[in-house]
Amino acid sequence: MQIHNATLLITGANRGIGQAFAREALARGARKVYAAARDPASISLAGVEPIALDVTRPEQVAAAAQRCGDVTLLVNNAGIAITGDFMADGAVEAARAQLETNYFGPLLMARAFAPVLKANGGGALLNVLSIASWISSPLLAVYASSKSAAWSLTNGLREALRAQGTQVMGLHMGFVDTDLTRGIDMPKATPEEIVRAALDGLESGAQEVLADKLTRQVKQGLSAEPGIYLAPVQR
Repeated sequence: MQIHNATLLITGANRGIGQAFAREALARGARKVYAAARDPASISLAGVEPIALDVTRPEQVAAAAQRCGDVTLLVNNAGIAITGDFMADGAVEAARAQLETNYFGPLLMARAFAPVLKANGGGALLNVLSIASWISSPLLAVYASSKSAAWSLTNGLREALRAQGTQVMGLHMGFVDTDLTRGIDMPKATPEEIVRAALDGLESGAQEVLADKLTRQVKQGLSAEPGIYLAPVQR
């Protein structure tokens, strides 16, 4: 999937990784970039077409698919993170909220845009995932469960859309320096570093990109004995 002359729709494009995707796509010669956010007035990047889109609202997802019928690359970037473990007060409500955005949102978007991508030659779908798809910690335990679900969704979509020629790629990374991780005292990559790795991988035909060293180490540790996910996460 080449970004030059592609038409992208990026969810959560008003800041952080989403905004970095939009900026890098324009730099690589994208034909058009639809920058989606709940409040399109929050889109400040020149050269994109802002659209109102809350990925948890089926009617807005359907409207976006009807309006953006020329999309060849869908970037499911919108996400939320609520700190806390499963025993914390409000954990059930936090789980529901995060699954709505981080899992059901990409599912709704994929179902709505799969016919669009097929009509435009197959194209590609990129899901922004996380190192938390594979490991958990008390700080982000409930969030991690939503990203594990999104990883499984990505793998299932890859099979479901293979016959129509759609490239499905999962993007995993550790902490990134965005509003989402403000207040977390850990080494962080920049959004620009993550996005460059993602689009380089997409253009090379990759199905999965591990965007930083820590993520690559964790992925290798999944097959270790004992698995890395069985040990307490060290901060």
